[in-house]
Amino acid sequence: MFVLDHLWIIPLLPLLGAAVNGIFGRRWPHSSTNAIALGTTGLSFAAVVELFREFSQLAPASIPWVKTYFPWIAAGGFRAAYALQVDQLTMVMLLIVTGVGFVIHIYSTGYMAHEEGYARFFSYLNLFMFFMLTLILGANYVVLFVGWEGVGLCSYLLIGFYFLRKAATNAGNKAFWVNRIGDFGFLIGMFLLFRTFRSLDFGHVLPAAAGASSDASGHFGTMTWIALALLTGACGKSAQIPLYVWLPDAMEGPTPVSALIHAATMVTAGVYMVARSHVIFLHSPVAMSAVAGIGALTALFAATIGLVQTDIKKVLAYSTVSQLGYMFLALGVGAFSAGIFHLMTHAFFKGLLFLAAGSVIHAMGGEQDMRKMGGLRKKIPWTYWTMLIGTLAISGIPGFAGFFSKDEILSAAYMSPYGSKLLWAVGIFSALLTSFYMFRLIFTTFCGAPRYDEHETHVHESPSNMVTPLVILAVLSIVGGWFAAPALWGGVDYFERYLSPVFSMPGIGEATSAADLAAATSTEHQLMAAAIASALIGLFLAWWMYIKRPDQPAKLAKSLSGPYKLLLGKYFVDEIYAAVIVRPLVWISRNVLWHVVDEKIIDGAVNGVADTTRHAGNSARQTESGNTRSYAAWIVVGAVAFTSLLLWLAVR
Repeated sequence: MFVLDHLWIIPLLPLLGAAVNGIFGRRWPHSSTNAIALGTTGLSFAAVVELFREFSQLAPASIPWVKTYFPWIAAGGFRAAYALQVDQLTMVMLLIVTGVGFVIHIYSTGYMAHEEGYARFFSYLNLFMFFMLTLILGANYVVLFVGWEGVGLCSYLLIGFYFLRKAATNAGNKAFWVNRIGDFGFLIGMFLLFRTFRSLDFGHVLPAAAGASSDASGHFGTMTWIALALLTGACGKSAQIPLYVWLPDAMEGPTPVSALIHAATMVTAGVYMVARSHVIFLHSPVAMSAVAGIGALTALFAATIGLVQTDIKKVLAYSTVSQLGYMFLALGVGAFSAGIFHLMTHAFFKGLLFLAAGSVIHAMGGEQDMRKMGGLRKKIPWTYWTMLIGTLAISGIPGFAGFFSKDEILSAAYMSPYGSKLLWAVGIFSALLTSFYMFRLIFTTFCGAPRYDEHETHVHESPSNMVTPLVILAVLSIVGGWFAAPALWGGVDYFERYLSPVFSMPGIGEATSAADLAAATSTEHQLMAAAIASALIGLFLAWWMYIKRPDQPAKLAKSLSGPYKLLLGKYFVDEIYAAVIVRPLVWISRNVLWHVVDEKIIDGAVNGVADTTRHAGNSARQTESGNTRSYAAWIVVGAVAFTSLLLWLAVR
């Protein structure tokens, strides 16, 4: 049980890699940097695999396995230790983060080979892995919050990696500040948790919350306020309405960053935190409705924007926001295992799609506008076929990973006590839009005649260290969902069974008799058919508009110019935020806090004291004339004044 007793090894290895490359990497060749970055990440993945073996041998009574290494914070009645824990949810997240992270590190050695700051990039990437693993392994909200803030810091560093580009630095700053808004809510939630339960340890808080009374429907009690505060933090980290605006701009970072942080790991931190805190959310119908509503609205909202984007990475960015909405929808209807299942499959196919997009950009010499591509299918076949697999998976085509996880979410949205037909309808329509814009991406990028100068752009397939990760993720995008396949025929959903000890399942789709079971199975098959139909309709519409009738998109955009401009402008949310929030805050900061408070009040007071002292000194200096007779006169005046004072005191 070596790894179980030394859980700190798993996050420590990437931290060592970050430190070594950060301090010495500039002087080393790329091969040495690669050895450190990939070696530490690969060893961390190997440690997780060994941990999985050891964990599978534990008795159920020993789970969660908690290791407390040392006391950390002690203030009054508050105690927090550096403690790590492992349960089934932790194991799933660890395997995703270290496995997909290691594959993306391999890809990065090819994609970043000719970039400045090579060692700095891998140092940041390793540091991100350290904080993400800390977040997952934390046995209390304090350790989790350290990882939470750390991934936010690394996101800022990696988004702004090309710091000489103003767009990159602006995007990094935007991500930092938007996440701070969400993190403020998370902190409030932690304060309320401690005030209510006198602890922030999962082992104390979650069982205590399970035994607490639930808030009535529509009632804003303590549990509701705690859940809503935690949800605010989750919305910031996982890019949900209204705090989603940072993620599309984050595409200014290198493509491997988009694949790791903004598809497979960091943005799922909010999903993980809500799932970890599911007991609290289940005690608040208001919070559950808020999670489901925000998720459904975000899924639809981002999908509509993705319909008209022309930057290949921006399409995938809004797709990520939409898919995260799906995960929140699952959590909000009580299908926690389905939400984590989609988190896993999404890590596979969205990581693949981002890396394949990077391969396209690499082949096109840096071009990201899909309108300037076309006809790439035969020139970069490995990229095409792997990206097609990722598209089939995210669209929910049967047999691919995304089909199984989306089917579970949509079924739960319809059949769960927390769900509704409206949530299901929004989910199914969002699935149709997802299929449409993803096949639009495939057809526009890889099919038709080339729309670039073939003499100037020498399209070429990516090197093996970029193609191999694509193949690995493509395989996972096919087989990664089959854990749930037996359930389609009345068998066992092995993924849900594995996570069942963690989640208090609210009885989604439970049947009390053979007749009820048959009815539930029939309903689920009908819902599945509707989901498949929506995916196929989206595929057909994309084929008809971009292959069969390629003149139709321009005609449609012209005839529907108002809605088209609205979607192209991304509903002008950034502009609204700038007008309502950013510019007023900047004006207040400049004209009130700076010119009035800082310059006139604070600086005025400080400078006034200095001026008064200087004037007094100047006045006193005039008495020091150097004239002996003047000094003698002042002595006489002083003696007379002092004698007069003594006489007055004596008479009195």
